[in-house]
Amino acid sequence: MVTEVRTLEQAFARELDRVLVHGCGLPRPGWLDEAEAAWADVRAGRATGAERRAVVPVWRRPWMVLGRDTFAGDLLARLGVRHLYAEHPERYPRIPIDELTGRGAELVVLPDEPYRFTADDGPEAFPGLPAALVSGRHLTWYGPSLAEAPAVLGAALAAAR
Repeated sequence: MVTEVRTLEQAFARELDRVLVHGCGLPRPGWLDEAEAAWADVRAGRATGAERRAVVPVWRRPWMVLGRDTFAGDLLARLGVRHLYAEHPERYPRIPIDELTGRGAELVVLPDEPYRFTADDGPEAFPGLPAALVSGRHLTWYGPSLAEAPAVLGAALAAAR
């Protein structure tokens, strides 16, 4: 069974139920209802202020970032982050670091996967820019971690001021 999930709606409305319930014959898991409720609360309470423009690297050597049509980009948009390569023709473009740092970002979002960005490996490439070190599992996996993802990601993004 092949899945293609590029938005939260696809995950909830189509793929997770299709794979788990119809494909595997499992009862609908409770975490799926919890995840839907958690993200519904984000949509309902999204009066948190203006969007923050961000660069979101996913790899280093060479630098690669979130581009168009990604699940992670959709989650970030729901949390008030607009990644600056959302309109790029590629989903995960390679971008030179001088372009990344000169793009006018207000924030750099550094997940710990697929590349493991840390406090010592990543933020130094973006001097003067607040860095949000985030859980890659909460940002990119469409599974049980979605139930806690809004709180976990939201806290990491809020801490990067």
